[in-house]
Amino acid sequence: MGASQLAVRPIEASLHAGNLRSHPHASFLQFPEWANVKPDWRPETLGWFDAGGTLRGSALVLHRPAPLLKKTLAYVPEGPVLEWDTVDLAAYLDPLLAYLLAGGAFLVRMGPPLVLRTWAAEEVRHALSAGGHRLMTELEPEHTGAVAASVGSALSALGWKRNATTEDFAAGQPEFQARLPLAGAEGRRLDAGVVLAHMDQSSRRQTRKSAGAGLQITEGTEADFAAWHALYRETAERDGFTGRPAAYFETMFRALNAAEPGSCVLYLARHEGRLLAAAIYVRRGRVAWYVYGASSSEERKLYASRALQYRQMTEAIAAGCDWYDLGGLSATLDLGHHLAGLTLFKTTLGCDVVQTLGEWDYPLNRPLAAAFDLYLKRRGRH
Repeated sequence: MGASQLAVRPIEASLHAGNLRSHPHASFLQFPEWANVKPDWRPETLGWFDAGGTLRGSALVLHRPAPLLKKTLAYVPEGPVLEWDTVDLAAYLDPLLAYLLAGGAFLVRMGPPLVLRTWAAEEVRHALSAGGHRLMTELEPEHTGAVAASVGSALSALGWKRNATTEDFAAGQPEFQARLPLAGAEGRRLDAGVVLAHMDQSSRRQTRKSAGAGLQITEGTEADFAAWHALYRETAERDGFTGRPAAYFETMFRALNAAEPGSCVLYLARHEGRLLAAAIYVRRGRVAWYVYGASSSEERKLYASRALQYRQMTEAIAAGCDWYDLGGLSATLDLGHHLAGLTLFKTTLGCDVVQTLGEWDYPLNRPLAAAFDLYLKRRGRH
């Protein structure tokens, strides 16, 4: 299919949502309603149409105005939503770039939702303990993604630039993610016992102990977000990170459940009335995500956070998900790095490490794109 046969134009959010339903592994960041969670970004929902008027792909694009300029960064988080294994990338991306340039974008950034490499949890745990490696990419992967590799080569040939792999988290979505596999060979569903067996011995013991600790696990409502946020602030202060405001979580909860009722759940773990842990869980299609968590410093030996992880895992299994995503981690294999503990923790839970294709940039205005990159680097140093 040639580039002239595809046209890009704005579409109704409902049409994009319909395309999402035909892609069960697409990210919730492509929900049209996700734009409500990002008020500083201007949303635009776009579709690709062939000569016959059939929708061939779609994308939620978020526009962020550059400082002091009327131009925007056009960002496609974990998208577009396409048939990546069959598309002619030039036919899709050329008209997209032309459309965004005409609309005032100076830079386009997108994150194709494809897996490039996968390393087994046990192998990563061993590499962290043994030492001798600095980055995950120095290890031989268990699986490689042929589609992702092909798409990456095609993007490079078209002039797109991939953001460099670093040990620290950069702006945007993390390139490396922790995923607990819930489906075996040929899509065979795994039960909770098999998934537990992927954990290390300590995690299995703590998870089983939490089951007999007398914890009450409930699903929260909007009225519980004040308690959630108090626990989240405690966690942020203890662990030394900057937390988000309460309104962010309330907006996210409403937006995602407006997109698909029941897709976002607040789980609460209490013991004798005291809130010990809480987690925000999201599911769409055949993927589930652990998005945010919080825990109290009290009664740590009841392992309330482990109980919530087990609840989310079993909910994902019951929903027929192919994996349970526990979020980003670092590419580091150096135990001295400040993010190494996060990688170790998530792999002890049985999560494989997945390297996605990462985020790619295309400068529509090279001087402005270079200035914006310099601005981000300077901001990151302060």
